[in-house]
Amino acid sequence: MAGKVFFSVSMSLDGFIAPESLGELMGRQWVELQAWLFPLRFTRELLKMGGGGEEGRDNDIARATHERTGASVMGKRMFDAGERMWPEEAPYHTPVFVVTHEKRDPWERPGGTTFHFVNDGIESALDRAREAAGDRDVRIAGGGATILQYVNAGLVDEFSIALSPVLFGSGIRLFEGVDAGRVALEQVRVEHSPRVTHLTYAVRER
Repeated sequence: MAGKVFFSVSMSLDGFIAPESLGELMGRQWVELQAWLFPLRFTRELLKMGGGGEEGRDNDIARATHERTGASVMGKRMFDAGERMWPEEAPYHTPVFVVTHEKRDPWERPGGTTFHFVNDGIESALDRAREAAGDRDVRIAGGGATILQYVNAGLVDEFSIALSPVLFGSGIRLFEGVDAGRVALEQVRVEHSPRVTHLTYAVRER
């Protein structure tokens, strides 16, 4: 049986998941937003940062999110940012399908990540990701505009937000332009940690 389609993001208290400018990625606000991930044992393992790191519920959630993912889908903007910042061994270790108008051969990286460039829309990218994922889940990795397209198309089953105690003031809002008339949410789980609050929702058609 095919797995779920989900997304999982960190979000500021005022609803932003990234700065507006790609040049501000890895800036102070973004680092504060993602600060809950950096000390984790799983993050250190994934990014080849050496041993050690924190255990606990945040670590369990980060590891489980990675392990449930059999393939990912992302937009071109996120890929462009990541291509500059990811280490040589990109942190996915599964196929990634990039929704883009650019025609490009697959880009294979060490460690099992291959980026495939899909030119015929979000549904085609998702179909290919589902096939690659098998019985595991497909993660809509981002960015915000790509996540929103999948939500508004009724193609997302579930999502999780790590709500960080950070204020952005401006940037890319997670649900800017959501078709609220067709999307209903069911709260699945709320978990607190010292750094963030983890919110998980099932998505239903209204």
